Amino acid sequence: MNQKTNEILTRTVAEIIDLNHLKKQLDGGKRLRVKLGIDPTSPNLHIGRAVQLWKLREFQELGHQVVFIVGDFTGMVGDTSDKEAERPMLSGQQIKANMKTYLDQAFKILDPKKTEAHYNSEWLSKLGFIEIAKMAQLFGLHEFESREIIAKRLKAGKRVSFHEMMYPLMQGYDSVAVKADVELGGTDQRFNLLAGRTIQPLYAQAPQDIVMTELLEGTDGRKMSSSWGNVINLTDDPNQMFGKTMSIKDDLIIKYFQFTTRVPLDDVKGYEKELKAGTNPSLIKKRLAHELVTLYHGKKAADAAAKEFEKVFSRKEKPTQMTEMKVKSQNIIDLLVETKLAPSKSEARRLVQQKAVKFNDEVIDEWDTMVDLRNGVVLQVGKRKFIKLKV
Repeated sequence: MNQKTNEILTRTVAEIIDLNHLKKQLDGGKRLRVKLGIDPTSPNLHIGRAVQLWKLREFQELGHQVVFIVGDFTGMVGDTSDKEAERPMLSGQQIKANMKTYLDQAFKILDPKKTEAHYNSEWLSKLGFIEIAKMAQLFGLHEFESREIIAKRLKAGKRVSFHEMMYPLMQGYDSVAVKADVELGGTDQRFNLLAGRTIQPLYAQAPQDIVMTELLEGTDGRKMSSSWGNVINLTDDPNQMFGKTMSIKDDLIIKYFQFTTRVPLDDVKGYEKELKAGTNPSLIKKRLAHELVTLYHGKKAADAAAKEFEKVFSRKEKPTQMTEMKVKSQNIIDLLVETKLAPSKSEARRLVQQKAVKFNDEVIDEWDTMVDLRNGVVLQVGKRKFIKLKV
């Protein structure tokens, strides 16, 4: 097995089912159909999702057929694999709005000319009750209940709806529809990924192999999630991407090099040695930020973002360019949500509580603060988010 193939099976990978079988397939030169599905539950793909997209790209570069599925049907139902509570079903209109640029974003990583792309409503919308029942009989209720997050919710007396039990069947049937040999996903998707292996033999298909990647932490150290706002999006401009990367915790620097860049692992080990030898983490983090921006925007944009970062964060000057926005809210919590500097009121309160919000360079520390918008003012969150407000 060559070095590139070995790296596909190890870098960012937490578990492979069935490793020996997949190795034989790769060594035997078979052109595999490698599948990845992503639900458009938010408008933007982030670099946590990109971990699997880059893994898909690696299979593509080896000559395998990659299949990218936008889960417009599964997205409406909603996967609660990693959720502490029931996820409400989304409307078709919400999904349609969210997925408007999903393929464009995915093609920042995948080669569009060599990618087979689908929306899973193509086949899932046509399934009837008998077909669903045939798949459902392959699973026991106890298997669903034994999942860690589901068991935790049941023990706490929280509601678990029937539609949540349908999700693994739908994701599993996706593998049948595209005749997947391999499926990629995060470790939080383990049950859903295994569902594909269980369902495929019902349709006279060999069970797919599974490659699970580790999950990536967000800028605040929690799992990267759009609902928490701790994401670095593929659509972020160079300055945003550079600044957000600089805000990650120091102990995540090496993991980010491994998971979010294509820097050779030998170089990553060199950075790790530098950190252990006492090099200032911010210096290594700047290299990381530069690599990440270069990957998505090019070296010229990365150089400019690095200079802008020095201006704003080292010399404490205002950004050269700031987003201007007309607003109506005067209460600071409402204002943070209206400007999308916070994804929710609860997150806005958390930011105020942490003294992370400034209005015209003054720290806001009260939730009920009312602000005066009559003159041109700057709202700031943390060290990197600035918006010039207008009425």
